[in-house]
Amino acid sequence: MTLVPGSLSVAGGITAAPADGTVVRFGRNRPEVDICVGEDDLQVSRVHGLLTCRDGHWWLDVVGRTPIRLPGSVLLHSDADPVPLPTGYTPLVLQGSRGREHQLELYVAGAKGRRPPSLPANETEEPRRWRLMPTERLVLVVLAQRYLRNDRHPQPLSRQQIALELAELQPEIGWTVKKVEHYVSTVRNRLSRSGVFGLRRDEVGEPVGMTLAANLVHELLNSSSLLPTDLELLNEAAD
Repeated sequence: MTLVPGSLSVAGGITAAPADGTVVRFGRNRPEVDICVGEDDLQVSRVHGLLTCRDGHWWLDVVGRTPIRLPGSVLLHSDADPVPLPTGYTPLVLQGSRGREHQLELYVAGAKGRRPPSLPANETEEPRRWRLMPTERLVLVVLAQRYLRNDRHPQPLSRQQIALELAELQPEIGWTVKKVEHYVSTVRNRLSRSGVFGLRRDEVGEPVGMTLAANLVHELLNSSSLLPTDLELLNEAAD
């Protein structure tokens, strides 16, 4: 599909040309909005958000009672200033009741005005899986085990916890916090050099806390580089 550069389209919804003053409304009340979302969910406001064209750019403004989640887990509240939409795709997530989530996929056409075509019959692309050495994989499985076990609110293990667990599994290796940090940092730096964002202190800001470890775990899980079946490594290490 070819669009006028700067046009806004919504998956399964509408397409709007970049005319100044154009407003696209979305929310629960179908007669009052251009895009109906969460029609049967009272956690979604009747008019939850506005997409307004100003000076050839589209801006998102939240007017509902609950925030909208943007890429990178950024929450935009109703008291925040409107934010511009970048060229290309932007998913918006509205938190609903009882754990429901409602997503809008927005697309702003670039200079060529070409939206990627639908590809229903094409082969699914494999995710980019990161190569891990055996010892690296073992350390990272211990780091990410709460995620791999699908804990309700998982957190990465600390370096101290990893070293203690590995020392119990492999007492002959002489695991220390410093050795654990070496393996984790090696993988994190390798992925960072390959373009993964959020694995360096200067990219996440202070205080860092467990953010770097959590971002590393998310990348390894999202790329299927770590899988729940990798938990078997813990049993094998203990044998």
